[in-house]
Amino acid sequence: MHIRPITHNYHVTGQLKPTDLSKVAEAGYTAVICMRPDGEGWGQPKFSVIEEAAKAANLKVYYLPVGGSAVPMEQARKLRALLKETEGPVLAFCASGARCAGLYQMAEQIGG
Repeated sequence: MHIRPITHNYHVTGQLKPTDLSKVAEAGYTAVICMRPDGEGWGQPKFSVIEEAAKAANLKVYYLPVGGSAVPMEQARKLRALLKETEGPVLAFCASGARCAGLYQMAEQIGG
């Protein structure tokens, strides 16, 4: 995992594997957000597998896919709302972390 901080409580990374989730919890994160749609890449674990591993590690887990038919502005509003209700450090992931960082910037710009 190559984790990059965007803010004190919002960090991004590339694709997580189910075996990464216990390490994510040990690092102090309270939640993970998957922004990668299922089936986007070869060998990518399905969200349901990530979700199961996250719950086993006592992490909150959210599925907020960005890509395909997802409209980024709608997803930015959802991210903003989700971050308001989530306490503690959050780790968002996609293929590289770039769309997680970009969606965060959109969420900040829309305000509310």
